[in-house]
Amino acid sequence: MNTFKTMLLLTAMTLLFMFVGGAIGGRSGMMTAFMFACIMNLGSYWFSDKIVLAMYGAKPISEAEAPEIYRIVNTLSQRANVPMPKVYRIPTHTPNAFATGRNPQHAVVAVTDGILDILSEDELAGVLGHELGHVQHRDILIASLAATIAGAISMLASMARWAFMFGGIGGRDRENNGHPIVFLISAILAPIAAMMIQLAISRSREYEADKAGAQFCGNPLFLANALRKLDAGVKRFPMSNDSATTAHMFIVNPLRGGGLMSLFSTHPPIEERIARLEKMSYGG
Repeated sequence: MNTFKTMLLLTAMTLLFMFVGGAIGGRSGMMTAFMFACIMNLGSYWFSDKIVLAMYGAKPISEAEAPEIYRIVNTLSQRANVPMPKVYRIPTHTPNAFATGRNPQHAVVAVTDGILDILSEDELAGVLGHELGHVQHRDILIASLAATIAGAISMLASMARWAFMFGGIGGRDRENNGHPIVFLISAILAPIAAMMIQLAISRSREYEADKAGAQFCGNPLFLANALRKLDAGVKRFPMSNDSATTAHMFIVNPLRGGGLMSLFSTHPPIEERIARLEKMSYGG
């Protein structure tokens, strides 16, 4: 169901892009924005692993340094039928983990010092299984596709706002454009709609990775218990707001947020994720 929802949301975002491109930028504006977005996100797809690992000061760890982690990752990789990823460690008290890499053959799993301090071996297996679920499902590619389309929509909207400010109406002939106020509202609301769809895709992939992680580690409650501890740990040791651009990569949102901010979270509510895992455990 989550896979179907992801494809449906990607289709909706594509249709939104085509509509906005035609209404605001015309065919030429639409293609220009899409090309720029593709170039930027292609670079991100190929080099995001190196960028994010350097951003957090992550260091590779050897099997001799962390034999338990290597044993868990190796076992889970075999169950997920993916090559064993490289393992990195991030020097921070915030308990968290993420996976990156453009495909299963170039995957990286990174864990923080904080997560190793508070989780049991079974709970750590649940978390690492979740991350290998992302690797198996090629979620980095899906996220890149969503980011490409969302970026193109934002570029079109930005072009439209500048055109409106300096006397232009849009990419089409003036007589084919609608009312200027409608045009301006579209230019403002389109990026917001694209962002909400992108967030919905991210949340769907988290549910799918939770399900995979529960299967790989052998007990959904391992991951459910880990999520409870991680949620409490992040509230105690949140990352700085500088991490907002990469927050979607972590198993739980590393930022302290609540109220209206939860509407724009890249992750589903922890309570809902735990409830689904418990339902799996009890045969629901």
